[in-house]
Amino acid sequence: MIVLLVAIGAAAGLYQLLALAAALYRLCTREQAATSLPPISILKPVHGLDPEFYAGIRSHALQDYPEFEILFGVSDPSDPAIAEIERLRAEFPARSIRLVVTSPKAANVKVGVLEELAAAARYPILLVNDSDIRVGADYLRRVVAPLEDPGVGLVTCLYRARSASWPGRFEALGIATDFAPSTLVARVIGVRESAFGSTMLFRAEDLARIGKFAALADYIADDYQLGRRIHDLGKRIVLARAVVETSLADRTWGEVWRHQLRWARTIRVSRGGGYAGLPLSNATLWSVALAAAGLWWVAVPLLLLRLAMAFVVGRLFLEDRRVLTGLLLVPLRDLAGMVLWACGLFGSKVDWRGARLRLSRDGKIVRT
Repeated sequence: MIVLLVAIGAAAGLYQLLALAAALYRLCTREQAATSLPPISILKPVHGLDPEFYAGIRSHALQDYPEFEILFGVSDPSDPAIAEIERLRAEFPARSIRLVVTSPKAANVKVGVLEELAAAARYPILLVNDSDIRVGADYLRRVVAPLEDPGVGLVTCLYRARSASWPGRFEALGIATDFAPSTLVARVIGVRESAFGSTMLFRAEDLARIGKFAALADYIADDYQLGRRIHDLGKRIVLARAVVETSLADRTWGEVWRHQLRWARTIRVSRGGGYAGLPLSNATLWSVALAAAGLWWVAVPLLLLRLAMAFVVGRLFLEDRRVLTGLLLVPLRDLAGMVLWACGLFGSKVDWRGARLRLSRDGKIVRT
């Protein structure tokens, strides 16, 4: 039993070292600069007003980029976000900003909106990101650079989160110190088909080759499905150096729980094997187990390594300033994450944008 605990602790420690090394490598590697700047259509599906919504969409209109358009899609003609979109158009009359009121038929309404936005887009390069994403002025220049390589099919980004509530900040801490490291490690070990809703930049011709957005219409993890299918074309999915920001709407512990449970069950039905192996990477869990077995000489270094990795990835790589003040909460967040993981193993229902959905074993939304 002791030997097994030490072996698992060593595996968890190796995971921390891989995440640490991957983050440091990216920090020390010169970022590729774009030599050509093709026109881009930005597709933004919108449902209601996210926190700091206007600041987010305004950051897209402020791009230092020669030619681009922004297409907003709503499925409800009375959506309160429409007033903010019209406000943006009034502030930036020279920008190509369009509002498309859609009638999606897809089980995944967001994908249904994207279908219509893609059909209305003028340019051969498409960029999709979530409605709550905030970006820097050089965002388009940074994410388009890797696509100059014809072997690259999609460019995606990591993100940091911000929230005005304590529950939301706790959730943001997990994004910076758990989710982001897992993404870096996955790429190190060769798992590179994932894309994230924070940024997905790709060619319209590749989207057509996978059956357009209609092929994703029934899946809850549309970002993962898009990345996997473009990867299956023999194209690479590149993680850009740029980091974007999201504003979390979760204000209560109940909202955080429902949001995280949806995320957990979505990962389970999309990538079951990866989900099953998540506890092996949880250094806090195995530090506690090792300490309970009296192996303090292993438990303490493992926990310190965990905190060092969280600081480097969250504070230095993602530039999330709240990670430093919340660093001592990382072990608590790790243990809470294990409770969430256990609950995510079971059940098929999730809450998403006010709707109660049921998922099939292969990640599809079951129509009722």
